[in-house]
Amino acid sequence: MDAPAEDPLEREPDGLPDQQDQTDDDERGGRRGGAIPRGSLSRGFRLAQLPAAFAGRQAVGLGRRLGGRSQADVQASVQQATAEQVFKVLGQLKGGAMKVGQALSVLEAALPEEQAGPYRAALTKLQDAAPPMPAATVRAVMSAELGPGWRSMFMAFDEKPAAAASVGQVHRATWSDGRQVAVKVQYPGAGDALLGDLDQVGRLVRVAAGWIPGMEVGPIIAELRERVAEELDYRAEGANQQAFADAFADDDEVVVPAVVLATGRVLVSEWLDGVPLSKVIAEGTQEQRDLAARRYLEVLLLGPARAGLLHADPHPGNFRLTPDGRFGILDFGAVNRLPNGMPPAIGRLLGAALDGDSETVADGLREEGFIRERIQVDPDQLLDYLSPFVEPLRHEEFRFDRAWLQSLFKHVNDRERPEWTINLKVNLPPEYVLIHRVWFGGIGVMCQLGGVVPAVQVLSDFLPEFAEEELEDSEVS
Repeated sequence: MDAPAEDPLEREPDGLPDQQDQTDDDERGGRRGGAIPRGSLSRGFRLAQLPAAFAGRQAVGLGRRLGGRSQADVQASVQQATAEQVFKVLGQLKGGAMKVGQALSVLEAALPEEQAGPYRAALTKLQDAAPPMPAATVRAVMSAELGPGWRSMFMAFDEKPAAAASVGQVHRATWSDGRQVAVKVQYPGAGDALLGDLDQVGRLVRVAAGWIPGMEVGPIIAELRERVAEELDYRAEGANQQAFADAFADDDEVVVPAVVLATGRVLVSEWLDGVPLSKVIAEGTQEQRDLAARRYLEVLLLGPARAGLLHADPHPGNFRLTPDGRFGILDFGAVNRLPNGMPPAIGRLLGAALDGDSETVADGLREEGFIRERIQVDPDQLLDYLSPFVEPLRHEEFRFDRAWLQSLFKHVNDRERPEWTINLKVNLPPEYVLIHRVWFGGIGVMCQLGGVVPAVQVLSDFLPEFAEEELEDSEVS
């Protein structure tokens, strides 16, 4: 029997070689024992494949439509094949390319279902999984960081990784005192790869324009470029993690693993069992979804309030529900330092927006630098534009779901609405850039969870300025 004909939409377009045979640099990477390919030519070529392959599939798809296939069927095939390649390329490259994929994965809930479907599974894989490095490479990094006798520090060490991500992978082990620990080992060449990718990953923007209409990927990349250097030093990450662990040491609802040992490329911390939010998103009960979404929102506020730090890597692989019912937090390579907690203006302005006080909202945003001095903005039009963002606070309980986020995304990008011009007039002050990204990403995760949250109660409990606004309103009424 003849073999079935290969579907050209399921392979690379002509002229793009298989990734295993691309360049001498990749072969050298293999001889290095699994280190990340560091050559800019090799990594740039792989990233360049994404827009080239997408264009090739579109051309094949046009031929299919002329041959009688429906546009919907053809576009679905194009999107599915492209989604699989996005995961394959970004996952293999790790580094900055994979980190961009992770950032995009938490925002997929904003996309219309017909666009998001094919990409959801592929991008979600990037939240907590990547091809692992060989055991020999792990042993070499451990020896370099902890000395040739590093195994004596452990009663047991599993060379098979339990999780893998953009900068390093995690191994389960037993510390010398019997504690179960997680050992995070940085990929060789991760620094060069991470920084180099963020210079070249703009190529991905051309692909994203085809399957994420309206999404501004560029600012995400620019902001990541400023933060990635911190993630390469596990001593800094260890200090961040321990600050969180100390802040939540006696908490009955939130848990952060204590740090055992930290060097530049190895981080050992206590092991934390639990169900990752990525699994809750995929198959969790409504009770789990509600709990996870509420705790997630609380942690966004409690981190700055207690530790003076905002956890700045919001994708679901970094959070889990533990067997004892607590909310576990992992991965502190990226943080925003807020020693005085969240900016007080956030609570005040949210309260003013709920009150319909457009003048106070406009004046407050101008004072904070969101509206520059020379820019004229109609306060009522500004409030109309912002109104959908505060909708969750108009209800005792609110379901964060994809339908709401999609409507919000549509509102922001609806050029037919007169208030759309606010897009062109509002500035994002530097001190709010990371807060904005974390909150937007966090809302994306909450909408993936589909949890019902008493958002106004949470903000009243943990955002002091907002609580004061709510108290004043209740006294007046």
